[in-house]
Amino acid sequence: MNNVLLVVHLLVALAMIGVVLLQRSEGGGLGIGGGGGGGGGMGGFLTGRGTANLLTRATAILAAVFMVTSLTLSILAGGRTEPTSILDDLPSTAPAPVEDQEPAGPSVPVE
Repeated sequence: MNNVLLVVHLLVALAMIGVVLLQRSEGGGLGIGGGGGGGGGMGGFLTGRGTANLLTRATAILAAVFMVTSLTLSILAGGRTEPTSILDDLPSTAPAPVEDQEPAGPSVPVE
């Protein structure tokens, strides 16, 4: 379930990035945005105002889904309540010290 929820979370994040980038800039902080405007007829579906309302609503819905999946993933990840230590996972048998081990290669007779 975690993997499915994580994939949904990533898809929502990518969709939210796309929707935000599609929106028209209203600020003039960098001297961009501003003019242009979207024409269309009276009451057309994708007029300038209709598109802005659609993208704003889509952004809000995607943001809400993103928050819900974020909270759900954090709750599922924090399922363990007892503190653990990496020292508890150490193997119980320790390897032999280096001095007690046999040499790995063939021995050369000393004369």
